[in-house]
Amino acid sequence: MAIDLVSRAAWGARAPRGSYSRLTSTRGVKVHYTGGRVDPAIVDDHAKCVAMVKSIQNFHMDGNGWMDTGYSMIACPHRKVFVGRGPHNLPAANGAGLNSGHYAVLGLVGNSGLVTPPDGLLDAILDAVEYLRDKGGAGKEIKGHRDGYSTDCPGDALYAWVRKGAPRPGGGGQQPDPGSTPKWPGRLLKYPPIMRGEDVRTWQRQMARLGYAIEADGAYGPKSKAVCVTFQKDRRLDPDGIVGPLTWNAAFASAARSATASPAAVPTSDAALIADPAANADPAPAADAAPVAEPEASSEAAPPAEPARSEPDTPGA
Repeated sequence: MAIDLVSRAAWGARAPRGSYSRLTSTRGVKVHYTGGRVDPAIVDDHAKCVAMVKSIQNFHMDGNGWMDTGYSMIACPHRKVFVGRGPHNLPAANGAGLNSGHYAVLGLVGNSGLVTPPDGLLDAILDAVEYLRDKGGAGKEIKGHRDGYSTDCPGDALYAWVRKGAPRPGGGGQQPDPGSTPKWPGRLLKYPPIMRGEDVRTWQRQMARLGYAIEADGAYGPKSKAVCVTFQKDRRLDPDGIVGPLTWNAAFASAARSATASPAAVPTSDAALIADPAANADPAPAADAAPVAEPEASSEAAPPAEPARSEPDTPGA
């Protein structure tokens, strides 16, 4: 499975005050929200997500008196998943007597400001759930914090999604006609960093139809890049691992549409095509910005997590 993990070291987590109580497995996962205002600007600024995750840990440790953040994992709108307590460690956010039954996954939405979860956040929550199933023995249940505990958490919008069965955004999407050529989406698909979207899934499905070993998971990571390089070599394109207009169109072109122009007249590299916009009718897109470095906590106060609750299942947790 593809998951964009932010390690505790990367987000600057404080060390826990002691050892976690261990879990071998759980019935599943409970979904949470912050319970406060979330600045909508976090959707465009990952540094604000990092600052919020730090603020929540500080609130749990210094306000609630817990040994660490109460959450197992934290999901942000950029489809990144922060490691909290992690798999096989008892969370503290579900409420006294309820922590051993489910891991706790926080989505960075609140009761004001950013209330409706963006698709990237929903995907990140599900990435965290799958990770906890794979690495932590989590069962199939996906519930809201309010299931079995008196709280508004995870908010009406997020809870409605949970009640629908927590579906992946897009629901898998409409598969294109195998004989058609979908228009190039206008952005370069490349790795690193991992890029996600229905355009990635569409290209992956076409690669699978052509016989390449690839999973259409909508995440363009190292495996997708390797398949891209192989495909480009097969089609005598520059093997740079970037899906631009040349590689995209070659993926969907039939044998009858093979290029007949001389190599000097037709670019063989998406990078070359982008470098020479006149070679293509559509303007070349700019390269994706480099991933934002994990910053120190912002001076702007992030909203606190949910109000302090009773102690978790075991002392010291």
